[in-house]
Amino acid sequence: MPQVRQKILVLYLSNSALDSNVRGWSIYDGTGKNPHTTGDSDTPPYETGLDALKDGWRCIQFPLLIPPYPGMEYTTSFQRNEFVFEKLEEIG
Repeated sequence: MPQVRQKILVLYLSNSALDSNVRGWSIYDGTGKNPHTTGDSDTPPYETGLDALKDGWRCIQFPLLIPPYPGMEYTTSFQRNEFVFEKLEEIG
């Protein structure tokens, strides 16, 4: 019986809509077939989060929408609009 392994795709989008453009990404491949690291490409794996859904990725986390606090417009913090996707693949 084939084993199933998980792949994780983290996409940072331009805003909280799944059809907005990808601004950053990370891929973690639990199958070991395609070792990727963050920053190994200048081209995102998908143009939008919706494109990832159309390719079979399942969205398992939407971003928490946090209103900006007054006076915090120019501070740095975590990346907003983070979507987490998974895909299950058989190995062996």
